[in-house]
Amino acid sequence: MSTHSHAEGHLPHEPEKATLEGRNKVLGFWLFLGGETVLFGTLFSAFLALRHQVLDGPQPSELFKLSLVAAATAILLTSSLTSVFAIQALHNHNVKALINWLIITVVLGLGFLGLEIYEFYHYVHEGHGFTTSAFSSSFYTLVGFHGAHVAFGICWISSIIGQLMKKGLTVVTAPKVYVAGMYWHFIDVVWVFIFTVVYLMGKVV
Repeated sequence: MSTHSHAEGHLPHEPEKATLEGRNKVLGFWLFLGGETVLFGTLFSAFLALRHQVLDGPQPSELFKLSLVAAATAILLTSSLTSVFAIQALHNHNVKALINWLIITVVLGLGFLGLEIYEFYHYVHEGHGFTTSAFSSSFYTLVGFHGAHVAFGICWISSIIGQLMKKGLTVVTAPKVYVAGMYWHFIDVVWVFIFTVVYLMGKVV
């Protein structure tokens, strides 16, 4: 670790942009997120068009438990904050703090996923299965697709933690941390829209 610390002392303030490859990774990922935004926008549109097509299934207002969803939202938003602290540690070249904040982010992400799995389990027992209605299919597709993104992010950040432990903070590992942080913020923002459009509107509209 001492050799890593020595190398980190010579890194620029923003090591994720220190090389052309690093800058290209960041730019390329912005383009990727643009595509992801279009994809989620399509799923949101489908959900809004189908959310009243419940057939014999339960209505959203009687199905959703906002206390559970609010807890999951708080956990995910907190993980967004810890990922900000991780990027600050990246710019301060503090590898120990960087790894610790990334680990906390992963743990919070796992907590969010656990609550979502419990939520889906509860809904199925309430008669709200994937094929119950057009509403249920669009709901599980949108929310489940986001959950899959969270699961992917957890695996991705975990692999980066392993690389940081092995190789330290370099101009190669720094862009990976930064791009993963961008991805995590993106799925947090998407969840805010899901919480508003799916759950809050489902309760009142």
